[in-house]
Amino acid sequence: MTIRLLTAVAATAIVLIAPGTALAKTSCFDLWYARNAIYDENGYCFKTDLGKEYFDNSDCWTSKPKFSKKEWAMIEAIKDEEEARDCHVN
Repeated sequence: MTIRLLTAVAATAIVLIAPGTALAKTSCFDLWYARNAIYDENGYCFKTDLGKEYFDNSDCWTSKPKFSKKEWAMIEAIKDEEEARDCHVN
């Protein structure tokens, strides 16, 4: 789980720091994972099979997590990139 979280953080940093450069190396799955890692860190209870496979619901507590401004900005940046690439991971 720690390695996956670090991957998510790295992918998130790439999205925010170097749009258009290193971002090309980030897969749609990595973008999906980075976005959902933020949800997981904020207690989100995943409903999809893929979400449950990659994130531990045993410690979740909400279906409507609250995010900081920085987290929300990262989520939006990732979603924008997913949309631009027409990603459909889950």
